[in-house]
Amino acid sequence: MTDVSIDDTGGMGPLVARLNRGGQWLRHADRARPWVLDTAVVVLVAVMFCLPDVLPEGSGDDGPRKIRLTVTELPLAATLALQAGLVLPLLWRRRRPLMAFGVIAAVFLLQWSLNAALRADIALFVALYSLALHGRLRQLPWAGAVMAGAMVLVAVRVAESVSVWDALFFLLSTATAALALGLVIRFRRAQLAGLRERAARLEIERDQRSRLATATERARVAREMHDIVGHNLAVIVSLADAGAYASDAAPERGKEALNLIGDTGRQALGELRRVLGVLREATDTDDSPSGPPLSPQPGIADIDMLCAGVRAAGPEVVYRTVGDMDALDAGVQLAAYRIVQEALTNSLKHAGADTRVGLSILVEDGRLEILVQDTGPSGPAEPPNEEGHGLVGMRERAALYGGTVSAGPEAGGGWRVKVGLDLLSRGGDR
Repeated sequence: MTDVSIDDTGGMGPLVARLNRGGQWLRHADRARPWVLDTAVVVLVAVMFCLPDVLPEGSGDDGPRKIRLTVTELPLAATLALQAGLVLPLLWRRRRPLMAFGVIAAVFLLQWSLNAALRADIALFVALYSLALHGRLRQLPWAGAVMAGAMVLVAVRVAESVSVWDALFFLLSTATAALALGLVIRFRRAQLAGLRERAARLEIERDQRSRLATATERARVAREMHDIVGHNLAVIVSLADAGAYASDAAPERGKEALNLIGDTGRQALGELRRVLGVLREATDTDDSPSGPPLSPQPGIADIDMLCAGVRAAGPEVVYRTVGDMDALDAGVQLAAYRIVQEALTNSLKHAGADTRVGLSILVEDGRLEILVQDTGPSGPAEPPNEEGHGLVGMRERAALYGGTVSAGPEAGGGWRVKVGLDLLSRGGDR
């Protein structure tokens, strides 16, 4: 017994690759010039099956003459005319398969009604194959009936030399093989086209998911950057204004303001490093840790420090909570912290340092309620800005937990922000 290794069979790989490349080249050439292949088929059929009927036969060729003695010998002109009627319609066998089959079948029936046999009759089987491959499926029953009638005519004409049933078996088997081959190739092409279409659709969906994920991540990073930079810059600006005002009258207050500016700047820098560090991890292929250690995301416990920073800038902040805050998951706590941060930043920017801010957070019956209300500026009130990024960011964060945001001026002055988060929603259960 001979052992066959993988190396022995692997030698077929280059041959298969070359055949595949050759097939692709032929398909591309056929799409560019389809008439070349059609002409080649006609020439091939003419050379193989038409020339033997018009050339003189050799003296030793006794095999086919047993059948040929029972049929009519046609003049050369009639033979050429019938051969042209059988072969030339193959030129449009792919563009007009039903027409080509009909013309060839008509010439075939005319030929056998004259009791003449030609090797070019093979064109009828080629036309049936082309009709099954390129034509409409509902045309095949009619073509099959015509084909069966033609085969019966041939079997009857050669009955003196061959049994009718033997002739019918051979002829109908050949016709069935041509029909089946055309259908198999047709269904295989349809299957491959469906697979290519599905692959293209999946590629488009993958690109769309990638773009959507990128846009979502950009929006999330933009919200984080807006919350971090906007809040801390508002506090720093307020502290800087207060320090400049107090530097002459009370230098100690000016120094305190500078210290608070430094603390606020360092806090902002730390949060920016955390956000940018997460982005760097998404593209860093090195498993070794790099950069400064990252602190956890802020939560409700950090709101006290947030309020202290705002108080240092001037406003009076009254903060109270009701309910079990520690039971909330990290995602809800981060959303609540960012919403409160944005609301306090807006109060600091629009109401100024002389305002009084009331902040309350309530957890009850599967909901988290946040209420931020200020008394407004001491001077003329600014018009509300409903299109700002801050309110948009609040609504986006609340929407993740099935929540709502309402913001607007109060009748007695000031601005009020009320947010409700559904802790039992899909986002709150994460």
